[in-house]
Amino acid sequence: MALRTNPTERQRRLGVELRKLREQAGLTLNEAGALIDMGRVHLTHVEGGRTAIATDRLRKLCESYGCTSSTYVEALVTLSEDKGKGWWSGYRKSFPQSALDLAELESRATVIHSYETLLIPGLLQTEAYMRALFRSTRPDASPDEIDSLVQFRKARQVILDADSSTSFHAVIHEAALRMEVGSPHIMRGQLTHLIRASMLPGVTVQLLPFEVGVRAWYSTPFMVLGIGIPGLETVVADHPSARLRLGDAESIEHYGATFRELSEGALPPVVADESPLLHEKRDSWGLIQHILYTH
Repeated sequence: MALRTNPTERQRRLGVELRKLREQAGLTLNEAGALIDMGRVHLTHVEGGRTAIATDRLRKLCESYGCTSSTYVEALVTLSEDKGKGWWSGYRKSFPQSALDLAELESRATVIHSYETLLIPGLLQTEAYMRALFRSTRPDASPDEIDSLVQFRKARQVILDADSSTSFHAVIHEAALRMEVGSPHIMRGQLTHLIRASMLPGVTVQLLPFEVGVRAWYSTPFMVLGIGIPGLETVVADHPSARLRLGDAESIEHYGATFRELSEGALPPVVADESPLLHEKRDSWGLIQHILYTH
């Protein structure tokens, strides 16, 4: 079987987890491979996400490594057996692997924590906002290319439907609400959509106001995506040169703690209710209403 030249995030993560377990067990590649009658080079490719591993061999490796969490092992089996096919498969020829990986990660996530600084999170954007954003950031894109970008992003948003099992919690800096994308009319529609989206059962929206002040974590938008298994979260962080995907324990802990700090410093979540008693104190709903009147 030919080796994968461009493993998906799911395939790469499986290999990373197996390597982590092997190293924790104190075994070399030769020693670990001998346990399942696999050569050193072959196991190297498995740990690099470049080739698959049979389920029985995967289970035996985990057992030999001393992994006692059946939930964790079953999660690894799912990563291994998953074919990675979904609605995003139809975009393989026209979209980069990083975009497809993000769509697959979101589709598997049970919990998503998102922090945005200057833009509304993609999962909460209106179509008009998307189109204006893509026209600004991709001035050379054709109308058909813009249409494809919009369709892809709208397809990602299905995970927030009312019957979805995904919990989405966004902390959005006030700057994103004041950054005009397209026109005042588009921004009014976008801000109104934020309030409507917050009414979905799995969606929580908080705003981080300017007066919170300067903090070290302001500069990097990021998402933490979890599948309900501690240690298997994935961090997706924006970087000027690339979108980083991180799964090491240190990054998971750092960004998880950062999001908790952001949430604690932000205004109370949007609660779309006409009762004035719910908005006696300053909250995210009130700030959105205030900014609405400035557009």
